[in-house]
Amino acid sequence: MDKCCVKALVVGKVQGVGFRWATREQALTHEVTGHARNLPDGRVEVLMCGERDAVKSMSEWLWKGPPHAHATHVELEVVEARDPDNFRTF
Repeated sequence: MDKCCVKALVVGKVQGVGFRWATREQALTHEVTGHARNLPDGRVEVLMCGERDAVKSMSEWLWKGPPHAHATHVELEVVEARDPDNFRTF
């Protein structure tokens, strides 16, 4: 099993449009753990940990997001592997 963790910072119309909730649904679908949280500057931070292909799929989905979202930039950073037991939003 090839696992990894990636932190994403998503910029654009990503707060107030169900982005975190939809990201959690994607995480559950892909069996990815981590979190999605709103940042004070309007971005959303997403931590994704799981199988490399699942994390890659989720990273690509962040550009699309839910119907009313519009991501203009997604910055990805591979981070030290963690093993959260679920996916949280806050």
